[in-house]
Amino acid sequence: MYRSHSCGELRASDIKKEVTLSGWVQKTRDKGFMIWVDLRDRYGITQLIFDEERTPAPVVKKAKTLGREFVIQVKGTVIERESKNQNIPTGEIEILVNELTILNESIVPPIIIEDQTDDGEDIRMKYRYLDIRRNPVKNSLIFRHQVGMQVRNYLSNEGFIEVETPYLIKSTPEGARDFIVPSRMNEGQFYALPQSPQTFKQLLMVGGMDKYFQIVKCFRDEDLRADRQPEFTQIDCEMAFVEQEDILNIFEGLTRYLLSEIKGVNIGDFPRMTYEEAMRTYGNDKPDIRFGMKFGELNDIAQHKEFNVFNTAELVVGIAVPGGASYTRKEIDKLIDWVKRPQVGALGMVYVKCNEDGTYKSSVDKFYDQTDLAKWAEATGAKAGDLICVLSGPTNKVRTQLSALRMELAERLGLRNPEEFAPLWVVDFPLLEWDEETERYHAMHHPFTSPKPEDIALLDTKPGDVRANAYDLVLNGNEIGGGSIRIHDKETQALMFDHLGFTPEEAKAQFGFLMDAFQYGAPPHGGIAFGFDRLVAILGGQETIRDFIAFPKNNSGRDIMIDAPSNIDNEQLKELNIKLDL
Repeated sequence: MYRSHSCGELRASDIKKEVTLSGWVQKTRDKGFMIWVDLRDRYGITQLIFDEERTPAPVVKKAKTLGREFVIQVKGTVIERESKNQNIPTGEIEILVNELTILNESIVPPIIIEDQTDDGEDIRMKYRYLDIRRNPVKNSLIFRHQVGMQVRNYLSNEGFIEVETPYLIKSTPEGARDFIVPSRMNEGQFYALPQSPQTFKQLLMVGGMDKYFQIVKCFRDEDLRADRQPEFTQIDCEMAFVEQEDILNIFEGLTRYLLSEIKGVNIGDFPRMTYEEAMRTYGNDKPDIRFGMKFGELNDIAQHKEFNVFNTAELVVGIAVPGGASYTRKEIDKLIDWVKRPQVGALGMVYVKCNEDGTYKSSVDKFYDQTDLAKWAEATGAKAGDLICVLSGPTNKVRTQLSALRMELAERLGLRNPEEFAPLWVVDFPLLEWDEETERYHAMHHPFTSPKPEDIALLDTKPGDVRANAYDLVLNGNEIGGGSIRIHDKETQALMFDHLGFTPEEAKAQFGFLMDAFQYGAPPHGGIAFGFDRLVAILGGQETIRDFIAFPKNNSGRDIMIDAPSNIDNEQLKELNIKLDL
């Protein structure tokens, strides 16, 4: 038996017990006649004491050789600790050691295994197995497990069945880039790793499974960000004989359940907002509604003077920054520099200070009088003491720029409290979006999303106006889930493929199996997929997913710990019938 108790388990009530502990040496303190060792495992830290008067001499001698991260086993007696440590649960006791076994030695670790570390991210990822020993990473992985268990509990109690779907599937042209896997037994042919189990979960509905879920790995070969990895995990769900309202109700329930069970937070009704309203009011389709700073459109009240920057703009729009009138000119200039960065791309910014005495001071006083500026304040909801920030330009571009500024200001003002949760549904997305590069329409979600029945007639005349029967669940400015009611008949699916530029032959080659299945009594169905990594990170008070994944990739998609991706042996390439031109 390597241990009778964990290193986080023993308390004052265990004094005089004979125990066996195993773990890693966190630190040692050698006073010559007495040695203290902090022994750590997943559950906590227990202090060990080696005393020349009470511990056998050979054991004391061996204790003097211990280094950081040695793996050891000790046997001894639980005694009361003279200098108690109220900061740890085991702080009232220590173990008087009478036997010590070194299970494995350790060289000096390349990273500091403490809660706080100034080691860089690259070295922490290279030695991730050591980084996991640190409490913040360890606790994040335990937290992920707890969230996963609660998801399974909720969905299982709602009658969902977990079904595994294949990882080796067929590559399709829609969506992000696939990861491709060569087939040795089928020369010149390839599998793809799934970007989602979309078609399989629809086929499960055709198969009568009725309520399906899966916590599943998915893969996308795309550029990475703080909340994106080449392999990620989804809570993938599908239901038959449902309308949009049924799905929204079930997954509002899941979100409420998780917030209640994991965070002790009770949420009331989930607001609902159309895509058009979200873009007009917040400049993006995943608005953070924990704070205000709603957009105020100013075209009607700003394009009547001699200021050509506004007169020639497609959209003039502003936000009111709470308390911003106190900003110095230098601070405002820094904000202007911020929006002019290439990542944001604005050409400049107009500002108005709303003074406490009810007057206004702007950067465009030459063109606008106090009456004009008062109308701007009314449109943006600005109050005395606020600062109005105004951008102008092409509608889509300027909304994106002002949205970025809104989020940046909220961060600076401390308005994005990670312990406050504000979910909402965004609905009525466009079914199709125009791609300037390919000069054709693409599915905004995916080709299997159903159009709103009342909009189907617009597909031939105004395809850009057709609304999708789709919905996203947004939490604290992050899309945590997205889904739709699916097309479930062959004719509508063929019509959709046609508007996406597929020939009948291409549609059959890519998705013939699904079209065929629809001929055998496919029920109305729909579903949703949650980004599990992102959901866990937000519930954990963060927006970066990396520390909630055991072995993440870096920003180049590399696993620097195992050095992957890597070259393949020539013999393997031959077996796969792959020739590289070097």
